[in-house]
This record gives sequence, C-alpha cells and structure tokens, in this order.
Amino acid sequence: MLRLTARERLAELETRQRKSSNEIDAARISVQLRYAAVVQDLSVETRTERELRELRQLSIQRGGAAAIAALKPPLPPKMPGKKSKPPR
Repeated sequence: MLRLTARERLAELETRQRKSSNEIDAARISVQLRYAAVVQDLSVETRTERELRELRQLSIQRGGAAAIAALKPPLPPKMPGKKSKPPR
C-alpha cells in the first residue's frame, strides 16, 4: 500500500469535505422543500408576514405542534341545542 504525501492527503481530505458539504446542502434543501409543501396546506394567506415569522420563531422555541395549532383556523362555535355533523 502506497503512503500518501502530506499534499496528497490534504487534497483527498478537501475532496471529501466538498462532497460532504454538497450532501449536507442537498439534504437541507430536501427538508426545506418538504416543509414548504406542508405550509402550502395551511391557511397562511390570512396571516401577515410578521405573524408567520413569529410562528416560525415559536416553532423553534416551543416545538412545531404549538406553531401548527396557531396556524389552524378556529373551530366554529357550537350552537346550543343543535347537533353537529361529524366531518366527512
């Protein structure tokens, strides 16, 4: 087995580092696209950009469930004496 010179070893390590960096970038983009698809299903058009930024911060601080709950539209109030139909 040939021993690599310091220069060859450095070049090999730099190549591995670039490859790892590219894989990290691809994984980050994949995750961002998945979450962007989730956001498309939410009623964000009724929110301001500031509210969405605050929701993002909330999701980081408190967890995703709290932020998603804040995005969901409120349930209509129940009328006394009327039975509600189960969702289809």
